[in-house]
Amino acid sequence: MTPHLARRTADIQPFHVMELLRRARELEAAGRDIIHMEVGEPDFATPQPMIDAATRFLAGGDVHYTAALGLPQLREAIARFYHERFGADVAPERIIVTPGASGALMLALAATTDPGDEWLLPDPGYPSNRHLVRSFEGAPRALPVGAETRYQPTPDQVASAWTARTRGLVVASPSNPTGTLLDPAELAALRATVLARQGTLIVDEIYQGLTYGVEASTVLKSMDDVFVVNSFSKYFGMTGWRLGWLVAPPAYVREIEKLAQHFFISPSTPAQHAALAAFAPATIAILEARRHEFAQRRDTLLPALRELGFIVGAEPQGAFYIYADVSHLADDSEALAHRLIEEAGVAATPGLDFGDNQPRRHLRIAYTNRRERLLEAAERIARMRA
Repeated sequence: MTPHLARRTADIQPFHVMELLRRARELEAAGRDIIHMEVGEPDFATPQPMIDAATRFLAGGDVHYTAALGLPQLREAIARFYHERFGADVAPERIIVTPGASGALMLALAATTDPGDEWLLPDPGYPSNRHLVRSFEGAPRALPVGAETRYQPTPDQVASAWTARTRGLVVASPSNPTGTLLDPAELAALRATVLARQGTLIVDEIYQGLTYGVEASTVLKSMDDVFVVNSFSKYFGMTGWRLGWLVAPPAYVREIEKLAQHFFISPSTPAQHAALAAFAPATIAILEARRHEFAQRRDTLLPALRELGFIVGAEPQGAFYIYADVSHLADDSEALAHRLIEEAGVAATPGLDFGDNQPRRHLRIAYTNRRERLLEAAERIARMRA
């Protein structure tokens, strides 16, 4: 029997890096040592205070659904975190706890997107964004961005690209795959451009907290009419717990609650109880020490890559990625990525995963590994090129 697939599935591309990861696992099973620089998650374990909180909760055995919007005490804790850490006053009622940041973006798009609506998305950018737009019958439209603007869109670019069909703009700060930031003035200018056209702005703050040489911030300190997507995965180190949150303008919360009820019933109850310990001083101390380690890793890897001939046109100020131009080292970054695995035992992500804007010129390299392993990776690449 020939399956009947929805037409939208033809537009949903796989993660190309998964093929590389599969090959890396095969090589590891055969005894090869692979240095993983393709993985977009911290290599640290979940902080112990969160594990302890989840363990205490599970020991009681009362593991049932929560409200679709999440535990009230967790929503309140997130609101306190915004106030105490960033000076932003965010009502707990605007906070929707979700199954990962992906669940948050799904809800924001589902609540705002009609069939055929265009969303402007920076390219390169996180690939799931465009595929989620398509999944809700919207039309992703790429905004090519380069090192000259730190891989971030400008108000003039947004204004020029805007059409009668454009619903809104999605931006990320810090961004994946480039690790670059939008400062408050830049975000304010983008917001003004979008709102002047009766559009919607979604700000991805998933890597909030992981910044280097600049204080972490939030757009919510000065704006309450934008959607903000956030996550417990990156700064808080809870990738496998699958927990995030969405901050929505007040007028949208009830409609988003209905969607959440049907999409998810509720977020993971054990994960929410673990996250209640995420903002405790002991946990924050652990997370800040890890942020310092990430900064040292960045400062170790950047000069090592440049010495090898990798061109980093916009230095990352956040997240844990370096987006490098490798065009003078190879004609095709995907072929180079395969060669790195096979010959050097180093795994990196080709630009093909992040859009159509010169993807074969670029690699994303994650510094989610110990500094000695990062230096070893650089040495292996140097030997491969010798």
